[in-house]
Amino acid sequence: MEARVKAGIWVSMALRLADSAGRSGAVLRKGDPDSGGILCVLRGREGLVVLSQVRDAEGRPAWLRGTGAAPVDESTTDAYVARQVKRDPDLWVVEFDAPDLKPPFEGKLL
Repeated sequence: MEARVKAGIWVSMALRLADSAGRSGAVLRKGDPDSGGILCVLRGREGLVVLSQVRDAEGRPAWLRGTGAAPVDESTTDAYVARQVKRDPDLWVVEFDAPDLKPPFEGKLL
């Protein structure tokens, strides 16, 4: 079984990776620092994509394109994030400048 990193530490790491890659990142909503879930909003040239933190079949961390495969507009993104936060009030929401719609961190995409 893989050790789980606290959400607040993971967010700090992701923001530093983005910064070192010359991309800006910001916390839009702080969640539970220990066990909160994470949504990553990627802001690209073609629109936005929201990645939702999940676990794969073996229990390893992975990311799911919560808003679908294609980029979406701001209102669709905001509605998706609002629904998820309503369902999970401990959720973190982090946004990254991602012209290519790729996250600044490594992770398995489902």
